[in-house]
Amino acid sequence: MFVSGEGTILHADLDAFYASVEQRDDPRLRGRPVIVGGGVVLAASYEAKAHGVRTAMGGAQARSLCPQAIVVPPRMSAYSAASKAVFEVFRSTTPLVEGLSIDEAFLDVGGLRRIAGSPSGIAARLRAEVRERVGLPITVGVARTKFLAKVASGVAKPDGLLVVPIGDELGFLHPLAVERLWGVGKVTAAKLHEHGITTVGEVAEIPERILVSLLGPALGRHLHALAHNRDPRPVQVGRRRRSIGAQRAMGRRAPNTPEAVDAVVVALVDRIARRLRSAERVGRTVMLRLRFADYSRASRSHTLSQATCSTDAILTAVRAVTARAMPVIEERGLTLVGVAIGNLDDDDAVQLVLPFDEVAGTALDAVLDTVHDRFGSTAVTRAVLLGRDPGLTVPIPPDS
Repeated sequence: MFVSGEGTILHADLDAFYASVEQRDDPRLRGRPVIVGGGVVLAASYEAKAHGVRTAMGGAQARSLCPQAIVVPPRMSAYSAASKAVFEVFRSTTPLVEGLSIDEAFLDVGGLRRIAGSPSGIAARLRAEVRERVGLPITVGVARTKFLAKVASGVAKPDGLLVVPIGDELGFLHPLAVERLWGVGKVTAAKLHEHGITTVGEVAEIPERILVSLLGPALGRHLHALAHNRDPRPVQVGRRRRSIGAQRAMGRRAPNTPEAVDAVVVALVDRIARRLRSAERVGRTVMLRLRFADYSRASRSHTLSQATCSTDAILTAVRAVTARAMPVIEERGLTLVGVAIGNLDDDDAVQLVLPFDEVAGTALDAVLDTVHDRFGSTAVTRAVLLGRDPGLTVPIPPDS
């Protein structure tokens, strides 16, 4: 029987995904603290998280916090296969699936009441099916809005199910810490704490104009709406990416010379440009994201005169942005480099008028893409990357 007091949006989120796959595939790891990745923590099991280990933490710090942890190398092909299997379960549950990453998605089950029952019943069966077919724990939040469904799954972790009744939404939301609001990171949380604001309910009590004066127009209005559970966004099937990117974590002992950083940038741009061409998309804005050894972050961007998917055109722009950031990199040390291309459009929606050298580069890209498709991404590589660790290729959901 359909329960009218339940929302119809599910947020399904795999628990400690990479670490859970390792524990699934190696029975000796089950119930024990597991860290995926040695130099930088890519994932940690809940047994390791209980000791303070967190994603993106340096490996040495993680091992000092949890000396008994078992450190395993990442197996990206296994994680990609597990993600595909889980998304098959999602799509067999409802056609309305919006993937957020390789291990989480929103599902709209509002049209299934007559054939599949209540949203909570559907969520329970989904969890059981993921466990049976894929062998992984998954947490599901059920609510009327996407925002609240995601908050519910976060509260229910690990391996839980939480339904937020429509009549008690603010009663559930308001006692939570402000960090549960989308858009509240360390900086915003500190700013709110300075004014004695620690819970979502306290945010809701503040007039919107005051939040705007504290946090700026966009963030102030955004948090005011979320604190009142105003989130009209529907589950979007086939939502296209607004940017395509890749990143590379670097150990604290990795060299931060211009040559070493450039090699990382080259590898990232090669990967991103191939993804752009595979998705038949072009972009105009080049974005560089950096994380330093003191855990601070910085970002830089540059907008091109016209959209492109040319490896050389993107690489030239990223190199220029990186060169301007090198003094800071050399001073503070670098632990992560991320590159992304934004302002995306379909490649057939943009009339490209390319200079001769870019035409030649585009032709070369096409040849290399064919080689990579037939013989693998390592069949041909740039001379600057010879003998270098190419880094991990993190699984991604398909570009839709």
